[in-house]
Amino acid sequence: MRRKLAVLFITVLLTSCSNQQAIRNSVYPTLNDGRYDSEFPYQSSSLQLEKISNSIRLINSIAFYKSYFFDHTRGIKIVDVPKLEVEETASRTDLFNQNSSGTGTVIFFDDRSIALLTCAHVVNFEDTIFTFYSDASGRVTDIIESISIKMNQNNYTNLKNGELEIMAIDNKLDLAIVGNYLQSGTADNPEVFNYPAGEAKELEWGSFVYVFGYPYNYKMLTRGIVSSPNRNENGEFLLDVMFHRGASGGLVLAVRDGVPNFEFVGIIKSIPATYEYNLIPDVKELEKGFSPAVPYTGSFYVERRANAQVGITKVIPVEEILSFIEDHKSELGFSIKDIFEKN
Repeated sequence: MRRKLAVLFITVLLTSCSNQQAIRNSVYPTLNDGRYDSEFPYQSSSLQLEKISNSIRLINSIAFYKSYFFDHTRGIKIVDVPKLEVEETASRTDLFNQNSSGTGTVIFFDDRSIALLTCAHVVNFEDTIFTFYSDASGRVTDIIESISIKMNQNNYTNLKNGELEIMAIDNKLDLAIVGNYLQSGTADNPEVFNYPAGEAKELEWGSFVYVFGYPYNYKMLTRGIVSSPNRNENGEFLLDVMFHRGASGGLVLAVRDGVPNFEFVGIIKSIPATYEYNLIPDVKELEKGFSPAVPYTGSFYVERRANAQVGITKVIPVEEILSFIEDHKSELGFSIKDIFEKN
């Protein structure tokens, strides 16, 4: 009797699942067309998205510079730099730093190394920065005012694996892989992104995507819609997501035939921006004490400030990312077949 009841239960269960699938196929017929979805997901995928979010990490980078300033009367130009003794020639020196933050995705981890995918501009700082004197009319001359030399750089993330090194970088593509080589038993065991690579070239107007990132250092998940697919031969496209500082390198996932069929299609790159130049006071002078009732007479500096055009976000397509990884596999110690090769 129990055996008959068990068989009956299984039969009812299979019939129910079959009927549910039939209803689903009837209500959502496009989910089985093999194309990327443009409709909002019809069922929950929170558990899968939470697991993916554990592979998303905040990357902070800071570069330390020493600046050498030269009197205008010396007339130092770029051609003089190779033979210039900066320590002896400089009239004064100063120290400053530049910093940035962005998003990285753990794409590889074993007992020996960890690797995160991000944008090059998150971790790339100029080795040498020049400033030049201006003439009486305000036009920049070829006389060097200062030379700033990068003395050190630190890249780190919210993992207990120490500082990150740049393992591979391409500034033209704006891609970088950062990580480090580990001593056995000294590292965290991070979640590694393990969904397949998709094809950005197959995205269409209105394709639905999920985007992970760290805007303003907060881990966030949002959604977006694809515009202008195939902007170049490699499948570059635009999204309507709200992009803020720290989101560079954010993971973009498309859905093929319903959730949780996620595919990696790119990472967040940048947004259009307009720029304005502002006069700002010397912070060191303000720290000595400042009264708003007394006119400020100290030094001013020119600051270039970007005004982001939020809602228009550029994406580096997965095709470029895969080529980048394959081109640098000898330096990385792994290739695309070791990570998110398409199933």
